[in-house]
Amino acid sequence: MTDRTRVDLLHIEGKIERWIRFGRHAEEEILDRRRRALWFSPGQMFAFVRWASNDYGTIVSRIDILRAAAAGEAVTTVPGVTPGGEVLLRLSGWPKVERVIQAIDQVETLDVDPADVCPDHWRHLHNRISAGETPRAYALERHRAWLLRRRTNP
Repeated sequence: MTDRTRVDLLHIEGKIERWIRFGRHAEEEILDRRRRALWFSPGQMFAFVRWASNDYGTIVSRIDILRAAAAGEAVTTVPGVTPGGEVLLRLSGWPKVERVIQAIDQVETLDVDPADVCPDHWRHLHNRISAGETPRAYALERHRAWLLRRRTNP
């Protein structure tokens, strides 16, 4: 038994794609030319994107931003993630997934690694996009406040 979170990735051209949009994995295993597995240490945040299509078009488009949990912590199960993780954001449907990817891109323009962003921002993004509202952009001031909060409350 490990305290790491395993994410199974898959790429079958034009049919199924499962990939990590951001996150710092601790270990990687290449299973074959289409499959690999990544392990994330407890506390690490990552974005897991799942997409699938059939002869008629896209059938699944989903993004989950998760925090890898430590052994014994409560987790939410997510297909392809073992044992699961703390869900910070969970959206489906390409328009919503695209808005999340744009928000991740916006964070990266600040020279901030999305894996270091305050978890509350991802929750805010989830809630606002789910409600059809415009989320607040992540700002360097908010990031600095998060870093200070994290340092004083480890």
